Amino acid sequence: MNVSHSEPRFPVNGTGLGLRRSFMAEFLTESEVITNVTRPDFFEIAPENWIGLGGRYARDLRQLTERYPFLCHGLSLSIGGPAPLDIDLLKRIRDFLDTHQIRAYSEHLSYTGDQGHLYDLLPIPMTREAVDYVAARVRQAQDILGRRLILENVSTYAAPGSEMAEHEFVSEVLKAADCGLLLDVNNIFVNSINHGFNAREYLLALPAERISYVHIAGHYREAEDLRIDTHGDSVCDDVWALLDQAYAHFGVLPTLLERDFNIPPMADLLGEMQLIRRAQIQAISRAA
Repeated sequence: MNVSHSEPRFPVNGTGLGLRRSFMAEFLTESEVITNVTRPDFFEIAPENWIGLGGRYARDLRQLTERYPFLCHGLSLSIGGPAPLDIDLLKRIRDFLDTHQIRAYSEHLSYTGDQGHLYDLLPIPMTREAVDYVAARVRQAQDILGRRLILENVSTYAAPGSEMAEHEFVSEVLKAADCGLLLDVNNIFVNSINHGFNAREYLLALPAERISYVHIAGHYREAEDLRIDTHGDSVCDDVWALLDQAYAHFGVLPTLLERDFNIPPMADLLGEMQLIRRAQIQAISRAA
């Protein structure tokens, strides 16, 4: 299924936030910290956390998807795994996307275990054989979903059996599968420390025409040469600098802040999201 010409390059615009259930009441009631200035332009959710959910949470989600653009970021498709794709899961995701008019669906360029759905993201060996294997599975998923799949470059802590650089592997998969890229800037920085490559060179080698949107998040500094992608801290200066480089090279891209642990008060979280907006405005000014 070739969907590259039937869908817009960017499914959303502006600055977004990963939506957690604990955030919903504040956005539904528009608490005092949520204003026209601080309000996100779009949200992202994991479909596995919402599919089949009834009652108040389902009603609340429907209210928000009617007010805001939404994206879905999957956890358990295991696009690079050895087991056959979960067709039933894909069909349920497709129906969920249709029901809530979700703008786009992304997944991790990784696999999540052979038995059942594990949320640990395991690295795919970066080989030509793996490119062909993953691309075929992406095309199968796109046929079932009826829309383009977007793949995220993931953080890794080992590189088993690799025959090519990570940016080459990512680019080759995107081309062979004719799918989009969810550019995770934090993951590039984390991997540059963990595997000893130049983050800027990796970033600039990625295919601009494939980028659909961006993730940015904080991480944990385990050691000088080891960073853990936790989404549990504020974004560090090095990652902000890499985001600025992405905007300078690719133009301003829709960008979403992820925060999954050590959640600060909403005012602080929206304040950090505003730093993305500031970076976007500054990038536009520099390019003018």
